[in-house]
Amino acid sequence: MSGDTVAEDTRSRLLATALKLFSEHGVGGTSLQMIADELGVTKAAVYYHFKTKDEITEAVAAPALQELLARMDEAERQRTRGAQIDHALSGFVDLIVQYRSLIALFNSDPGIIRAIDRSLNGVENFAARMRKLLVGPDPDLATALTANVLLAGLALAGGSPEQAHLDDETLRVHLFDIGRRMLGRPKRRGSARAEGSASMGAQGA
Repeated sequence: MSGDTVAEDTRSRLLATALKLFSEHGVGGTSLQMIADELGVTKAAVYYHFKTKDEITEAVAAPALQELLARMDEAERQRTRGAQIDHALSGFVDLIVQYRSLIALFNSDPGIIRAIDRSLNGVENFAARMRKLLVGPDPDLATALTANVLLAGLALAGGSPEQAHLDDETLRVHLFDIGRRMLGRPKRRGSARAEGSASMGAQGA
């Protein structure tokens, strides 16, 4: 294994460890020494990759932010409004499911929120951009409020410890369908079939 590969592996483990400790103690309650101790390395080894905790916090949030921005780019390239809405919504839901621990922190920890603000410096506010994709540039007040409730509500529900027992696909399907209903999108035929199968199974039980 090359030195670069070892360094990259250590960096990945460091970020995973930092996220775990942030989830347990909050960003403010986690020190570089705690991260080093949990990882089983010296504090100097942590400094080799990151000079400050702010840098670690930004690096923890970066993959999700980059993915979300990429999904919004893809959504904007869709040819119809319906396709744009579904692509943006599915991308947002996918990220909630994939980064549950980070989303939970985003819902509650100002340290993560500050890191995201720093990471997005000079980039159009991602929430405003997502709202624009979902409901257009000039929604009426009720529609704009619906979009705000949808984005905050999906993130809050997906990152909630109460949903930690749900498998990824179950959570994804329910969040996506809730989002579509709130946006007034037509019911998906696949959802109808799934609900019908579940209903028949319950009747046969």
